[in-house]
Amino acid sequence: MKLERLDSLMKQAKLHIDRHFQVGEVDKRIFGSFIEHLGRAVYGGIYQPGSPLSDKEGMRKDVMELVRQLQVPVVRYPGGNFVSCFHWEDSVGPKELRPARPELAWFAIETNEFGLNEFADWAKKAETEIMMAVNLGTRGVDDAKNLLEYCNLPKGTYYSDLRRSHGVEQPHDIKLWCLGNEMDGPWEIGRKTPYEYGRLAAETGRVMKMMCPEIELVACGSSLWTMPTFGVWESDVLKECYDVVDYISMHQYYDNYDNDTAEFLANSTAMDRFISQVVSLCDAEQAKQRSSKKINLSFDEWNVWYHSKKADKKIERWTKAPRQLEDIYNFEDALLVGEMLITMLRHADRVKIACLAQLVNVIAPIMTEADGGAWRQTIFYPFLHASLYGRGVSLLPVMSGTRHATAKHGEITDVESAVVYNEEKQELTIFAVNRNLEEDVELTADLRSFEGCRLLEHIVLEHGDLKAVNSPAGEKVFPADASGRTKLDQGEMTSLLKKASWNVIRLGVR
Repeated sequence: MKLERLDSLMKQAKLHIDRHFQVGEVDKRIFGSFIEHLGRAVYGGIYQPGSPLSDKEGMRKDVMELVRQLQVPVVRYPGGNFVSCFHWEDSVGPKELRPARPELAWFAIETNEFGLNEFADWAKKAETEIMMAVNLGTRGVDDAKNLLEYCNLPKGTYYSDLRRSHGVEQPHDIKLWCLGNEMDGPWEIGRKTPYEYGRLAAETGRVMKMMCPEIELVACGSSLWTMPTFGVWESDVLKECYDVVDYISMHQYYDNYDNDTAEFLANSTAMDRFISQVVSLCDAEQAKQRSSKKINLSFDEWNVWYHSKKADKKIERWTKAPRQLEDIYNFEDALLVGEMLITMLRHADRVKIACLAQLVNVIAPIMTEADGGAWRQTIFYPFLHASLYGRGVSLLPVMSGTRHATAKHGEITDVESAVVYNEEKQELTIFAVNRNLEEDVELTADLRSFEGCRLLEHIVLEHGDLKAVNSPAGEKVFPADASGRTKLDQGEMTSLLKKASWNVIRLGVR
């Protein structure tokens, strides 16, 4: 195989890969997403009755097909900030009897035309599972218990029989539950102190597990790494509910208001540090409680978010499903999304759930047109590749190589990388972002731990314009085959990583 010529003065990166140096099994739920009753995520996103693109229940078939392509294993619902003022009872039963409510999180009108049972129906069609959030802002233990009874008990109780009277004979059997949302946020309805929330989460979780011991629970961590309460919040909350919950949440969005791409692409370094710090906080509480139980992480909101914020300030209040948080992503956004996925894969031992926020129309990889089809944003592709090829065991990539300086994050590596070994498929996948904006990098990888290596494909996402976007008119940013840039020779792989590029190198192994 002919390899594109490499300059002897080219920047270098070296990977040492050993099948025995394992970070941990990748939980497929790390490739989850999020649907909130916000903007056009539901109405005009996954649900649009009367559209020729929808099925008889009003579900957008084109959106479902793209969700299936992504193989999203779990979708968080119904919020987000929305859940902190949500009465789940409003969203079930005959549609003509459901009340319209002012939605205080996003200042819209929620008609409740689409509710819990409709979402469960959509999830089955989209071949995904539900991650359900309970309202701990304006409600509490009893309502969470009732919702769980409605969703998970087969029959013979008030709320299980109420579900059956609504035409849903079989329980939804939801296994994963969020205990509220961003409860330290000053924007959150029903904001709590860490002690208040920790106690409420403990009592709510305890009752829920009395009813369904097999469920898993996510406690709210700090809303953002930059919150003044970060650290203290995690410690105080876990002190109260450590024995009840299974995960603590993390949320993080990045922006490029300064139009400094090099600094923007360095944010994965901060994300790596964020994860390590939350792990330390969890393990410190484990030690204090002399517990054998480990609390893992649910990174259940993450993405790039900033493009739409100025426009969102002009949205008229109290309208139904306004165009809100509809960021149009460019190529550099796709690179950072790829880096964020790489970072989570490198922490697969503790990051077990992650939800790209969100799935459709609202800061999302999938967009829809009211009178047209669905289309893929730039960020769709790194998420797709990670979901398809990032399942298996995350290996510890020992890397050395060239670096470059940034103002806020110091010196960072030119290349960010994660490695996943899928023993069942006998495949090894190297995910790599060259975040050097000026120079290509020669990546070499020692593969002697694996026998019979052969190149399956080298996929690349690259573009000469960092600000290039996709649109309903067509895709400017899309994957291409770059197999000519990779060669294998006696247990060593050499690849050319073009400047500012997302690379997926798939190898068949024995």
